[in-house]
This record gives sequence, C-alpha cells and structure tokens, in this order.
Amino acid sequence: MRAAVVAILSLAFVASSVSAQQPSARAAAVPAPAASETDEASEVFALERAIAAAMVRGDVAFVQNAIAPDFVMVHGDDWTHGDPPRLVDDRASFLKRTADRIYAVIEYETQSAEMHGDVAITTGRYIANIPGSPPGRRWFYVWYEKVYAKRGGRWVYLSHRSVDGAHYGESREAVSMWTPTGAPKR
Repeated sequence: MRAAVVAILSLAFVASSVSAQQPSARAAAVPAPAASETDEASEVFALERAIAAAMVRGDVAFVQNAIAPDFVMVHGDDWTHGDPPRLVDDRASFLKRTADRIYAVIEYETQSAEMHGDVAITTGRYIANIPGSPPGRRWFYVWYEKVYAKRGGRWVYLSHRSVDGAHYGESREAVSMWTPTGAPKR
C-alpha cells in the first residue's frame, strides 16, 4: 500500500513538473494568483531562506520555532524509485544537524509555490556545502518539495522531500545552475 502511494505521488510530481515546464493552451485559462496569494508565497520563500541561513549559523532557536513538532525531512531521491529513503530526519535530528553547523552554505537557486489557503507546497532547487563530507561530496544540489502550514498566524515548516538528488560536484560552480556571470548554464 505504502509503495503504491509513493508511486502515485511520484507520478503526480513528474506530471506536474512536466506540465509546468511546457506551455499549453490550458495555461491561458488558469487565472493569475491573487495578490494575497503571491504575498503569502513571498512570505514562505522568505521563511525557507531564513531557515537555511539559521542552519548555516547554527541558530537552533530560530529553526526550532520554524518547524513543526512532527517535522520530517526525507533526504535523497531513493524513495522516488521505490527504495527506502537514504536518510530521514525528524525534529530532533534536524535540530541536531543545525546545532552541529554541518552546512557552510545552503542557497536557493529556484523557488516556486503552490498555495492552498493555509497550506503552501514549495518546489525548487538549492545548492549546499558540507565541508566535513568526503572530497567530491562537499558541494551538491537537490531538487525538493516542501510543505508549510499557517498556524496561529505564522508559517510553519512541516515536511521536506528531496525529489531529485543529491547530485555532487567539486565546487559551487560545478553544482550551480548559473554561470559566474549570472547567466543560466546550458
């Protein structure tokens, strides 16, 4: 049953990713998001970046306040192929990861949001650096899907799943989707 749910969710993500990348006649029929939706998406993006910055500086108090008590983070895309996840963090292990300051860099290269009232689903790509990793694995990028909920008037980070990656490289330039001049790599 669980494998079937994972397979269905994976297919839905792939279908939505493909349809989002290819223009279609349907796109013209979809109304533009309301201003409040784009404002809320901006709030979620800002929180996403603030959590990353807090992890880099080891700010456990900020991260603890930003994540849900039942927070879960699934690392690696093994689950998208029906395999067990490579690593799963719960709230405690995620906070330890923050306290240990294992990340020197976490930067978002792309972010998009799907807003559903008090729920936001974000997708995108980030690059990161973990200096303590073996050579060749210190820099990486990940495509992700995250879920946030508005609780008590503020956004709370509920869940993260890596959907493609991690993909490793020797340097920031090797894993970035942008050239040093800011142009996209082809």
